[in-house]
Amino acid sequence: MNLTVFGCAIECADTIPEGTTLRMRLILPDQVQSLPVEEAEVRWVQGNRMGLQFHRVERAADFRLHNFVWDRMVERLHTITQEGLSPS
Repeated sequence: MNLTVFGCAIECADTIPEGTTLRMRLILPDQVQSLPVEEAEVRWVQGNRMGLQFHRVERAADFRLHNFVWDRMVERLHTITQEGLSPS
């Protein structure tokens, strides 16, 4: 949830304490291979949701992540623009 190039929020059955450092893999809907995050830190916990800040992402994975987030931003901007042009 709320994926950015700096981190994301996740929902889990078990929570992890704030400050915990972990390694993870993201499954992006437009990719066959998962995207490795070498180091992420749990920054906040609310119930079964946690906010993660990415600290280390290898260069190729970081490029993929930036492209994915940029493409979603462009799609959203296009949708907003089209909605604004539609007659009510």
